[in-house]
Amino acid sequence: MGSGEERTPELRTLQQKVEYMVEKTFPGQKVSGRVFADLVKDRGGSLSHSYFSNILAGKVTQPSEDILKALGLGFGVDWRFFKEESEVVDDVVAGLQFLAKRRTGEISGLAGRGVDADGLPPELLQFALSLLEDARGRQGAGSGDSAHGEPEK
Repeated sequence: MGSGEERTPELRTLQQKVEYMVEKTFPGQKVSGRVFADLVKDRGGSLSHSYFSNILAGKVTQPSEDILKALGLGFGVDWRFFKEESEVVDDVVAGLQFLAKRRTGEISGLAGRGVDADGLPPELLQFALSLLEDARGRQGAGSGDSAHGEPEK
């Protein structure tokens, strides 16, 4: 893996998933339980600040579906990400990696034909990320090409 490539973290427990989402959703910020609970409330959900703090502390491991839905609202992701054995973890991680690369300028634009209101499917995001990594790998291989794929003169 290159130095700029992000390794997919191990996200098995609820605590690991919530810590990951805090880090990715609020980079460089300390988010209190109260701030997060207010965010959830603003988005139409309900979650107490102490319950959120207990999740971060690892004291809550199997919350109700309503709590998982509140977490999804607060972080702006599919609530099923927080379920045990979630099938959407990889999709959410790929989407966040894509957004991070967009923010840093590694990906400047992407157009999709036939994209619906849900946006790009996770498979397309993974494919776009793999193309970016392949291009970076070819660039770093010393092929004699410039940064834009044009031969040096």
